[in-house]
Amino acid sequence: MALSKNVGGKDRLLRAIGAVLLTITAVRALRAGRRSTGVLAALGAVGLGFNASVCFCGLNATLGIDTSDD
Repeated sequence: MALSKNVGGKDRLLRAIGAVLLTITAVRALRAGRRSTGVLAALGAVGLGFNASVCFCGLNATLGIDTSDD
């Protein structure tokens, strides 16, 4: 299954920034002993980081959104 690019431009940049912020949140939460918050933030960071790095988002594909032209 080939993943066609549907994420680009500003959308990709915002996803990358979101991934970094969620990673920081996850580390801080895990250090403070808030495991569920840390794990959820880490999962969100992985998802956004994946979207930003491969330029594909499954939700965008399902909804027919293509921001790769930006």
